[in-house]
Amino acid sequence: MISSAINKLFHEGRAFALIILVLWVLGVLYAINPIVSGYKFITLHKILKAGEMTIITRNSPHCYYLYRDEPMGFEYDLAQEFADYLGVALKVKIIENWSRMVPELMNGNAALIAGGITITPQRQKRVAFSDGYMDIQQHIISRRNGSKIKTVNDLAGKTIHVQTATAYQERLLELRRQGIEFNIELHADSPTEELMQQVAEGEIELTVAYSNIARLNQRHYPQAVMAGAITELQHLGWAVHPEARQLRKKINSFFKSIKESGRFDEIYNKYYGDIGNFDYVDLREFHRRVKSRLSRYSPFIKAAAKKHGFDWRLIAAQAYQESHLNPLAKSPAGAKGLMQLLSSTAHDLKVADIYNPVENINGGVQHLKKLYDLFDSATGEDRLMIALAAYNVGQGHIQDARNLAIEKNLDPDSWESLSKTLPLLTRRKYYKNSKYGYCLGTEPIIYIKQIMIYYDILKRQGIEYGEAQGA
Repeated sequence: MISSAINKLFHEGRAFALIILVLWVLGVLYAINPIVSGYKFITLHKILKAGEMTIITRNSPHCYYLYRDEPMGFEYDLAQEFADYLGVALKVKIIENWSRMVPELMNGNAALIAGGITITPQRQKRVAFSDGYMDIQQHIISRRNGSKIKTVNDLAGKTIHVQTATAYQERLLELRRQGIEFNIELHADSPTEELMQQVAEGEIELTVAYSNIARLNQRHYPQAVMAGAITELQHLGWAVHPEARQLRKKINSFFKSIKESGRFDEIYNKYYGDIGNFDYVDLREFHRRVKSRLSRYSPFIKAAAKKHGFDWRLIAAQAYQESHLNPLAKSPAGAKGLMQLLSSTAHDLKVADIYNPVENINGGVQHLKKLYDLFDSATGEDRLMIALAAYNVGQGHIQDARNLAIEKNLDPDSWESLSKTLPLLTRRKYYKNSKYGYCLGTEPIIYIKQIMIYYDILKRQGIEYGEAQGA
């Protein structure tokens, strides 16, 4: 009887040991590959197996937007570079609010958040961040020749406008707790870029922006200037699920690699390298360059313009606005040559050598004619202005502006109407419901104004700049 009891305990002990062994093996497997746990979050293994990666980002100049119908943005370019690093396709999911980004990440609807997100202790409680890849600071934004804000104490008695539930709001509340008395006006649906625009236009007095966002938007709103900093240096990082350890490790390796290779600096300079060089009309330089350069290309401009039914002087004015008549010009966005064609556009137009002046001119004028034909419900100068605007920012954004004009009981075939609705597409209230999203809506207006100035000069002095020099 005693021996049978001992035997029973022995067998039960073996069974218990076996259970412990199985649990240990499963634990090791989970540590190696969390996919076996059945969790919804995206791991590096899942990305590589699927051959694609979805990121969450914002629709803004810093993160992601469409330019000439091509995806652009600092965060987008970094994410595309990371996708190439992994050898997978990239997909983009636009979410504007941090509080909505995190649940999407946790539920496995995206692999990571790449939306210009600041690493803060509060956010680190919910997600895991990569190493910081850019240093930034929060700055007060004021109107040129407006309030002079040099230190945080200068904020006393002021009203500062920021978007709700942001790091800006957190910092301003900290300053108030330190005893500085000022008002905070919260905006539920107004991103930093829009508030900067309102400062520039005198609608509000002050806002707050990170240094990178402020510099990026100064080219569009030069009246909005950076005043004193209100934080120490902070860092931007990509966010992943806390359990996606291998993915986080891979992201850190990626950033280290592209910084060592210089590729990070190339992407940075594409968006931030020429900050401060605003595109003002320099008529003196225009006269000098037209005299020295136009005669080389005017025969080709004339031939292409005649073929497609345009005034050659208009095309010459557009070419000057695009490239200053430099056949080797390359924009930060990747547009190339005299007419600044994107590689994808050049391919569609069968331009074999994008830097060949004849091919580039022919391709550019052909592209303008296609846009002109597309907007055939407009007439006269309106139709030409709309085609030029589409050349500048892409036909998709122009269609969004036309739809917005209809909503506001404006004529969608009038350039005057579109010059009112295009700038509205810089405001989330409007672009969040549009098909093509955020648009650099002030750019085509400036673009066309400058072309028309150059065009008027060439029409009035056409003999001097054209025929007299063998054009």
